[in-house]
Amino acid sequence: LISVSYCLLFAAQRHVLTYMEDAVSQLLENREDISQYGIARFFTEYFNSVRQGTHILFREFSFVQATPHNRASFLRTFWRCFRTVGKNGGKYSSICCYLLTAQEYHCLLQLLCPDFPMELTQKAARIVLMDDAMDCLMSFSDFLFAFQIQFYYSEFLESVAAIYQDLLAGKNPNTVIVPTSSSGQHRQRQLPNDCSPLDGVEASLFYQCLESLCDRSKYSCPPSALVKEMLGSAQRLTFYGFLMALAKDQGINRALGALPDKGDLFLDPVMDQELEKLVAQVSGLSVSGPTSSSGDTANLPVRNSPRINSPWKPLHHRRKMDAESEGSNEETDSSEN
Repeated sequence: LISVSYCLLFAAQRHVLTYMEDAVSQLLENREDISQYGIARFFTEYFNSVRQGTHILFREFSFVQATPHNRASFLRTFWRCFRTVGKNGGKYSSICCYLLTAQEYHCLLQLLCPDFPMELTQKAARIVLMDDAMDCLMSFSDFLFAFQIQFYYSEFLESVAAIYQDLLAGKNPNTVIVPTSSSGQHRQRQLPNDCSPLDGVEASLFYQCLESLCDRSKYSCPPSALVKEMLGSAQRLTFYGFLMALAKDQGINRALGALPDKGDLFLDPVMDQELEKLVAQVSGLSVSGPTSSSGDTANLPVRNSPRINSPWKPLHHRRKMDAESEGSNEETDSSEN
């Protein structure tokens, strides 16, 4: 009985049911093709992709934000794909931009998740820009760490905004606040007109409310001990000052575990090797050029970049594409002969 209870608790904490439902849904949608290479192989690839964090690629936003693991995987993927945007100088500086607007960062997010909501991007940008115009430029590192806090702790921040408003108004905040939206797109309550956001609230009282919220919330919250340490030296603080402190705190970043420390943000040896291969391939193609009409491709560089196993594009689709490609090459070779 104890072992069964433990297994159920583990399954709930790891959101196993969420992944099982998604896997079965995809299995039913592609059952005719999947039957060609087996259901067992499909589930193996699916849960391998979940473990590797590639399962969120090109998925709908409702799935991307469904679990803490999905959110961390999306953050890690966004960093790995677009970290060269933030390189100020270096090997790839000639093809990289250094500062982008919120709209441009949103376009990058939509390359990984086509229906990613603009509202979350704007909220992340507001942490960086404060009261500045939303079309101001931001560095990649500033936006990334602000986006991490806003995206991963979105439900927590909604409740924090409500607590902050109540404190500004002199009310006793209700710390048991349950967000009603399951989409991750939350609206923060506006501050009353008679309260000055510049004055902020008392830091110690604010922390007491946050500690109670973290103890009772069923959503992801930053470690309360780290929050207490972060607020220890402050007398008063504003809401966006608190968000900026969260975004800059490397202890909270390490506890979340999705991104490296800021000093290592642009270091990724594995991805660098892939970029070097890609640059070498592009350079080789541009140097060799179409110098012969014989169709001889023996001297062209071979692309060895690994494919990402994602349930969005199951293995059997790739095999069919490869088979069709090989067949078309054979027909071309025979026609040339």
